[in-house]
Parts: sequence; structure tokens; C-alpha cells
Amino acid sequence: MLLLRGLLDRLLLACAVVAGGLVPGFIVQYRQRLGGRLDQARLDLAPWQKLADQYYHGDLGKLIQYHLDSNDPKFHAEGAVIRSLVATVHQLQSAVDALQGNLFQQIGYLAGHADAGLARATFGDWVPTFSLSGEGILFALLFAIGIWLLFHTLWWLLARGGRRLGDRPRGPESRMGPDAVRAKRAMGPRGV
Repeated sequence: MLLLRGLLDRLLLACAVVAGGLVPGFIVQYRQRLGGRLDQARLDLAPWQKLADQYYHGDLGKLIQYHLDSNDPKFHAEGAVIRSLVATVHQLQSAVDALQGNLFQQIGYLAGHADAGLARATFGDWVPTFSLSGEGILFALLFAIGIWLLFHTLWWLLARGGRRLGDRPRGPESRMGPDAVRAKRAMGPRGV
């Protein structure tokens, strides 16, 4: 059993180091895809911004309000689309800004705010890359140590639980009644 645990231990540690080293590369590719979406949203908004520049001194909010106040349903719908584009640009810009920190801040942000569709698309086209930056190596080592400690904790809990289930004595005492076992223990090692 000790040999199996040692083998699993080393294999898990090596896999965890590699997996931890791949995380920064995934984040870079996620950030690139996010930046592409932001660029596209800005391109989609650009014609509306030109209209706002031309008629409302650059105030896109006034252009949107003018559209929304219209009695023409098609014109009113355009206002909703423009407002949605503005909101999308702001949301994407906030996400891009949040991913400009260090690796640990980026991981923290993605853990709580990652766009599931964008993450799936990134993972679908993901080219695994191992980060050799100082932060990337540090993260890989910390990740591996965390997984390794979790493995040892689970192994210890399972071994401890297995001992509780199998606490019955094995050998000659297991065939003796409880009174005989107590009497034998009271007599000590020479009492047999």
C-alpha cells in the first residue's frame, strides 16, 4: 500500500505542476478573445458614435434618448440596440481592465466573474502553453502543493476511517470472548 501511495503521490504532484503551469496560458488566450470581443463591440458602436458626434456634440446618451423617445417603433428599437451596445462595451472594458493585474488577481477575477460562454470558446480553441514567467512558475508550484496536500489529507482520512472499521483484533484474541481477553491482558505478557 505504501508503494501505491508513493507512486500516486509523485504522479499527482507532477500532473499538478503541469496543470498549474498551463493556467496562465489559458488566461492569456481568454484575455485575447475578450479583447477581440471588445474591439468588435467598439466597431459596432462606431457608426452610432459618429451620428452622436455630428448631431449631439458627441453625447451618445442624447442620441439614445432621442431614439427611445420616438413614436416610431423601429426607431425606438434602434435606441434599445444602441443602449445595449454601450452597455456591452462598458462591461467588456471593465473585464479587460480587471485582467490587467498580476496573475493571482486575474485568477481571482476569473474565478468569480468569468463569462462561461467565452471560457468554453477559449477552451475549445485553447493551445496549451506552459508559462515560464516567475508568476507562472510560482503559481504552478503553489497549485501543485495545494493539490498534493489535499491528496495527503484525503489519504489520511481514508486510512483513519478504514482503521476504525477494522479495529477488531485479529489473531487468537479474536476467537476469545471479551472476558477471556480482559483476563489475558490483566495477567500481562508472562501470564499465558
